[in-house]
Amino acid sequence: MQRLALGTAQFGLNYGIANQSGQISKSEAKAMLDLAAFHGMDMLDTAIAYGDSEIYLGELDIRDFKVVTKLPPVPEECADIGAWIREQFALSLTRLGMSAIYGLLLHRPEQLLGSNGTIIFQTLQDLKYDGKIKKVGISIYSPSILETTTKLFRFDLIQAPFNLIDRCLHNSGWLSRLKDDGVEIHARSVFLQGLLLIPQADRPPKFTEWDDLWEIWDIWIKEHNISAIQACLAFPLSFREIDRVIVGADNAIQLREIITAANGALIVDLPDLNSEAEKLINPYNWV
Repeated sequence: MQRLALGTAQFGLNYGIANQSGQISKSEAKAMLDLAAFHGMDMLDTAIAYGDSEIYLGELDIRDFKVVTKLPPVPEECADIGAWIREQFALSLTRLGMSAIYGLLLHRPEQLLGSNGTIIFQTLQDLKYDGKIKKVGISIYSPSILETTTKLFRFDLIQAPFNLIDRCLHNSGWLSRLKDDGVEIHARSVFLQGLLLIPQADRPPKFTEWDDLWEIWDIWIKEHNISAIQACLAFPLSFREIDRVIVGADNAIQLREIITAANGALIVDLPDLNSEAEKLINPYNWV
């Protein structure tokens, strides 16, 4: 099985700190989908919040792909939460041109801990029982949310950041705990939104606080003559618990490079870049 899944945030947004070309054109998106299918990538990751991403995908015919999308936060003033979720999901299916999808995730899982959590989760389960979704789950930014949510709800699928710098999912023990519970695990942000791929000379000044870490990374790449892309992919792919590694690209050429790098054997020890600094590992804090 091809463990790479294609992330499509760039299809609808100017996404990623290393993205210099902006939102992908429809023709480029088609080229990427064709390339992904040719190399056995059968899963797409998107979200209602990713701008035009779902519209692009629907217009390009993705019926041969398994699709995972995400619901935006439920509005606080929402009077009928179940109806709102069903409406949002129905609109999502219409945009995607599909009658059912593989996975539906919550983009704001902490809402499950509020007074409406049971209603939100039950509505997702109802959609699953109706055959509209195969797997229900959450997209998280930190494994700390799992301590409370997994005591209340059982998820089929968890999507989480996991890369050479942000190893919290593994270090916390949650990677193995989730797998032991039969949860499907998708790793995202494997390039830390492209930060790990930026050459030393082009790295934004705001990240100089971690110069010691970058020095290790830059020296390791130079000494081993291995691309940053290959090293970044080798890390999550080395964990058997990870079912899918979500990768985004700015164009088909870059996607081909990613696929080639993922298929390349890497037998050297990877550098220890582990950090728990929230200002670094969580892109929402990159202000």
